[in-house]
Amino acid sequence: MSTIASLFSPDLAELLVPLRWPLTFCYVFLIALIGTYGLHRYWLVFLFNRHRKQVARPATRFEELPRVTIQLPMFNEGFVAERIIDAACKIDYPADRLQIQVLDDSTDQSKLICADRVEYWKAKGVDIMFRHRVDRTGYKAGALQEAMPEATGELIAIFDADFIPPANFLKRTVHHFTDDKVGMVQTRWAHLNRKDSLLTRGQAIFLDGHFVVEHTARNRSGAWINFNGTAGLWRAAAIEEAGGWQHDTLTEDVDLSYRAQLKGWKFLFLPQVTCPAELPPEINAFKSQQHRWTKGSIQTAIKLLPTLFRAKVPLHIKLEAFFHLTSPMVYLYISLFALLFFPAVYVNVQPLEDGTWAGVFLGISLFMLGTASATAFYITSQRAQKRSGWLTLLQVPMLMSIGIGIALNNAIACLEALLGHESPFIRTPKYGDNLGTTEPGETETAPITPHNDAKPKPAKSKLSVIPIPSLKLWITFIEIAFGLLMVYCGILSVQPGNLNSAVSLPFLMLFASGYLYVGLNSLAIHARGWLAARQQKRSARLAAA
Repeated sequence: MSTIASLFSPDLAELLVPLRWPLTFCYVFLIALIGTYGLHRYWLVFLFNRHRKQVARPATRFEELPRVTIQLPMFNEGFVAERIIDAACKIDYPADRLQIQVLDDSTDQSKLICADRVEYWKAKGVDIMFRHRVDRTGYKAGALQEAMPEATGELIAIFDADFIPPANFLKRTVHHFTDDKVGMVQTRWAHLNRKDSLLTRGQAIFLDGHFVVEHTARNRSGAWINFNGTAGLWRAAAIEEAGGWQHDTLTEDVDLSYRAQLKGWKFLFLPQVTCPAELPPEINAFKSQQHRWTKGSIQTAIKLLPTLFRAKVPLHIKLEAFFHLTSPMVYLYISLFALLFFPAVYVNVQPLEDGTWAGVFLGISLFMLGTASATAFYITSQRAQKRSGWLTLLQVPMLMSIGIGIALNNAIACLEALLGHESPFIRTPKYGDNLGTTEPGETETAPITPHNDAKPKPAKSKLSVIPIPSLKLWITFIEIAFGLLMVYCGILSVQPGNLNSAVSLPFLMLFASGYLYVGLNSLAIHARGWLAARQQKRSARLAAA
């Protein structure tokens, strides 16, 4: 970006000139860091295309099916609790070989819904039990670990409350455990409300990239993958040997996965088996989920990478694990990079002058390592599912915008992890709206018939807001401020005498739209929550009068 020749603030321009080279160093350093992860994204696409035709099939099949325990961890899941219990009880598996544990930590009326539904299925002969904890020690990890002594299965299937496992889930996964070395089988997530909004469409493509490209590339090339917390099947012995569920990180699933693979257990990813689930339908739920995943991944990296680097495992596994666990740091790099835009308007923070061939090459390289690598990554994930590559290409600006907009939220999560700041496990709110169909080409899910009982059901609507206490309002205001700063930089970049900097305008507008989209939508959700709370208080006062 070129210098503005004292057109707007001569004093500021003069003040920043001595900082050109420190700013340039930061600029180049951040480009190098972001570009390294962009190169790695190309590597994953290469590995995926190299191994995409490899399909994991069990070498043999069980003559007598092993006993399986299905665990359903829940916390205040009144919107979806009944549905997941029904779906689990309708899984096609011998009744004498199946146990279901409903692990409920609820503090609201959800526990009544769960208890009632468990009794309904128990009366029908299903081996199902209800465990309710008052003390939420360890949150989800604690609930899973405390239930292990009562789990009778050799294999443990885990489903979050917003998932709907298809009836044939176990019969399509269980036979892979005829290989005694297999410790976990992960299936692919499908998205029930994929087409609900711009936000859910973006999330679906993000997750498709993770599952379709990343998991396939890593698993088929011999690198390690992680259990994604749900829609997977564990060997109980692998959980026990790895040290059980631990709650010193916010991603207990990733933590246990790496500890189990350090013990020598083999993991499998089955992209052909899908399990439909709900995507967070509103921005604050998405931000809360992303904060937990990001912070937990960095916590796991800090906890386990030193052990992994010392372990006697191939170098390519160590390198892939490093990129996997530290990839959320890119959000921090992007946020710092955005802060350089403003001084870059006043001083040239590039080591090469604009308009030179070297400068053009640097600009093209940045584009190829950032935008183009993400484009290739997500188009590959959609084409692999027989979706339109051209349509995905048109959605890339939207994907980039959401990714940039969520960067500040996730950068704070990275900093919290690096600084050792502890925070509780905040589950992602589940709304249960518009979740009645599967995606085209996905495994069809047996319809779930609601149980008509006398227990009160939570009121829900697409306009309802589920409070997220951990989501701080000040982050929303900073996101909006970042967006306005990007707009201001864009205005400065196209002023007369600064036409060279106009080249950066598309990137500035991309950053501005991302921050403003996330910030303003988040603020609107906060406002709706305040209005709903005030209305509830007003109704309570009128009822008491």
